[in-house]
Amino acid sequence: MKNKLIFGFVVMLLLASCKVGPSYNRPNLDTPNLFLNTKQQSENESVANIKWFSLFNDPALTALIQKGIENNYDLKIALTRLDQAKAVLGITKANLLPSLGYSATVNRPESFSNPSTAFGTLNWELDFFGKIRSEKGALQNELLATDEARKAVLSELVAQIASTYFNLRDFDNRLRITQRTVESRKASYDIVVKRFEKGYVSELDKVQIEQQVALAEGTLQQIIREITYLENALQLLTAQVPGIINRGPDNSGLIENLELPSSIPANLLENRPDVKKAELAYKAAVDRIGVAKAMQYPSFNILAFAGYAQSDLSKMFEPSSFTKNAAASITGNVFAFGKNKRRVALYKSLATEAELQFRKTFLTALTEVENALVQLKTFKAEWVAADKQTRAAQQYLKLSQARYEAGYVSYLEVLDAERSLFSSELNRSYLTQQKQIATVQLYKALGGGWQN
Repeated sequence: MKNKLIFGFVVMLLLASCKVGPSYNRPNLDTPNLFLNTKQQSENESVANIKWFSLFNDPALTALIQKGIENNYDLKIALTRLDQAKAVLGITKANLLPSLGYSATVNRPESFSNPSTAFGTLNWELDFFGKIRSEKGALQNELLATDEARKAVLSELVAQIASTYFNLRDFDNRLRITQRTVESRKASYDIVVKRFEKGYVSELDKVQIEQQVALAEGTLQQIIREITYLENALQLLTAQVPGIINRGPDNSGLIENLELPSSIPANLLENRPDVKKAELAYKAAVDRIGVAKAMQYPSFNILAFAGYAQSDLSKMFEPSSFTKNAAASITGNVFAFGKNKRRVALYKSLATEAELQFRKTFLTALTEVENALVQLKTFKAEWVAADKQTRAAQQYLKLSQARYEAGYVSYLEVLDAERSLFSSELNRSYLTQQKQIATVQLYKALGGGWQN
């Protein structure tokens, strides 16, 4: 009869159980339909439908990124954190179920007050006010947030590898430009020295070209050093020992592959792992308010045991030694000096902070996409201007050399033309790299292109 009453009590508690605390309501975010620097196009032209590797058709870069995904230590650390979050969630889920155990003691036969025992036990905390369920919900959202953090690491890793690779290819191009310039200036130096020895030109011309040769040779060594740094940086990102990096096409060979559709819907930001992570953190904070509120109410437990108790071990497992019992308990605070109230206030404040962080993260994402769009647009236009400047500098040098050989101008004009061409070629190479990196930054800002 007693067991039936306890069972009925449990059923009533479970049927009447309620989960206290607020429900999650997604904040209203001010989201434009399209970004400022785009115009309406058909849906199938959206950047959401394009994969990053179709823009950069470079097998060497693809292999580097794949190696980074497989080996990078930061990504592996993020995966271990994901495993930790899964384990914590599993522990909390187990708290919703009864805990089954056992106990046994052996005492001397003459110890009548403490007989030997062998019991099976059951302990079950009834989640009447949703404390454990709210904790479970919080941990589930934190697990998902941890996975989004892993994706954020992945996105950052791919962007770093691609940007560093394009930077390396830029310096490869600078190396060729500088080597060509050194050879050209050395050839000019030989001509000027011969003319000086015959008395056709002054020593000033000879010293000026000698200075320019040395300057180009010094720049060459700087570029070689930077190439080594960048190769080692890529090896570190892919968890490899320092060494040579395989190259694909020159940066200039990728220009035609960088045309992006002009339609970029703003809701694509919901692909960004940091935005997802911030919202999930807010959800978890709301769930923890429910945990704090539930702690203001009593806790209900079911306790039961069944087994044998006997002072004489030889009679331990006889039917007369069998015993059992079941009980229900309720515990709670009558007066805790406002601790429970302040705990709820604390978690409400933490939830407000998480909401503000979510709003800030979303607004930051909008800003980053706008900046990336402007960068891509302006770097393209700047590259066109730099290309025109380089072509003009090439013609200027050709005309200056002809005028010098005809004796109309001093060698100073030729040197100025050479410096102008060298500078413009390096600038055009740099802008080629910046266009590609701007594309990488746009895809990273949109959170798409390399999900894994």
